[in-house]
Amino acid sequence: MSKLKKIRKWIITDTINGLLLYYPKKIKQKEADFKALLALAIVSLVWGTTWVVSRQGVLHMPALQLSGIRQIIGGSCYLLFFLYKKYPLPSKADLLPLIVLSILNFVMSNGLSTWGVKYISAGLASIIGAIFPLWIVLIGFASGNTTPPKKAIAGVLIGFSGICVIFYDHLADFINPDFQFGIFLSLVATLSWAFGTLYTKKHAKVFNPYFGLGFQMVLAGIVLVSISSFDSGFMALSEIPAISWFAILYLVIFGSIIGFSCYLYALQHLPTEQTSIYAYINPLVALIAGWIILSEGISFIILLGCLITLFGIYLVNTSFAGK
Repeated sequence: MSKLKKIRKWIITDTINGLLLYYPKKIKQKEADFKALLALAIVSLVWGTTWVVSRQGVLHMPALQLSGIRQIIGGSCYLLFFLYKKYPLPSKADLLPLIVLSILNFVMSNGLSTWGVKYISAGLASIIGAIFPLWIVLIGFASGNTTPPKKAIAGVLIGFSGICVIFYDHLADFINPDFQFGIFLSLVATLSWAFGTLYTKKHAKVFNPYFGLGFQMVLAGIVLVSISSFDSGFMALSEIPAISWFAILYLVIFGSIIGFSCYLYALQHLPTEQTSIYAYINPLVALIAGWIILSEGISFIILLGCLITLFGIYLVNTSFAGK
């Protein structure tokens, strides 16, 4: 074969390979991957800031009322959109799982965690909120349903050791009953989220996740506002200060609508292990945002404890990867 023919063959081959590189299916796949990673990045940043915004809001109004109003507005946006799109309503078989998840994930987990930041820092609350994988391992072990891998056991021990390190920096605060109450609320909230996660895996039927989310949020919002109405500090809508309305709108737009939409999109287009990265970034974002916006202190001990805790959570998550 002459040199001219060889050169011509190389040019044709390289051109075809170049065109195949930009074949429409591959372009669409790259676009989908980019969108999923962008959605994950948004979740990682936005959900970290919601702890700080929630704390700012509940300093000026009852926490359960704030959480309830947020859920009603955010959930209504989901429901109205999908009703407009004429999506079918959940079936009777879906109602019980949706009600249970509404109680576990929004009345208990979101309601109590929002109440908790009234008494403890946003950074500390976010770290406690991130330990739900540790609870899942302990629940499974206590129920006798699973025997956790050694790596998961090590992760639980390291994770709770990190929490102990963080609490060491707050030993003096434990004298304060409000601080104790805030810690209690935050721990119950994250435990409830763990039970909600396990229930979803075992019982939830296949329904439109966004429509189901809206149903859960509205129901939880009604329950939270109803409970909050017995609080002596309960406010009429006209009495809620502007700073709390700002917090509510931020939580609705960025926390509920954009945050959950991006999370579900990322969960549908990325491996579960990759999607779980948000849980490691959220506490760091909350710590930094709390330091900048609310002047919450970040000591070396708190930062060290946070990193130890997140490493423990990482070990737990990776020990169950692919199972």
